[in-house]
Order: sequence, then C-alpha cells, then structure tokens
Amino acid sequence: MDDMTALQKKALKARAHSLHPILQLGEKGLTDAVVAEIERALGAHELVKIRAAPFNREERDVALASICERTGAQAVQHIGKMLVVYRRKPPLETRPAPRRRTQSSSGWDERKDARKKPARRRKSKGQQRPQRRRPRA
Repeated sequence: MDDMTALQKKALKARAHSLHPILQLGEKGLTDAVVAEIERALGAHELVKIRAAPFNREERDVALASICERTGAQAVQHIGKMLVVYRRKPPLETRPAPRRRTQSSSGWDERKDARKKPARRRKSKGQQRPQRRRPRA
C-alpha cells in the first residue's frame, strides 16, 4: 500500500481526534476475531481508533504493525494507548449496492417500489378548527 503524505496524515489525525475507540484490545491480544472485527470496522468507517490499554509501548508498536499487515491498513497515529489506522473504502462501483428497506403496512418490505406516500386525510367541515378572532383594542 502506498504511503500517505504528511498533509494527508495530518488531516486524518485531525479527523481521528474526535472519534471514540471502536475496539479495545484485551489480555488475549490480537486474536483472529479481533482482526475480523477491525476488518468490519475499516470497511464501514475507513478511519478506526483502537484502544490497547493492557500492552506496554513495544507491544503496542508490534500490535499496530500486525494490524496494518493483516488488514492492509495504514498506521496513522500511535499516541499513548490509542492506535489509529486507516484504509480507504473501495470505489462505489466495486462495492455491492445496499438493499433499500421500505416500510409497508405489514412491516418492513425489501422492494424499492413498495414505498408510497399515505393518502392525506381531509377534515370534514365539522372537524375544522374555528378561526381565531383578534382581540378588540
């Protein structure tokens, strides 16, 4: 994967500043399940913040390198116990199209054309709100 320029890295760090950690590495370390969850998070968000609290500095460096190698992501930042990684989403034409969910009278319907505006109910003359009068001065 090609390296980021300093300006791109700076912009990603600024974006990551307000993020909350999505994942937390535990005592067992970087298991296959954790890597799979990082893959899902990168697919959904591109930029992911990971908390690696139980590790010391060298172990966090190794974990960050391993995450980047196993997921194809790039390391953006390692500050304290936080790791920030980035992987660009594939272009729209290579991603599967999301299924559109619409609501029908019997619940959610997966058909696109099932969504129709409900007919607007008209008030009969007896149900109309009376006009307000302005108070006389």
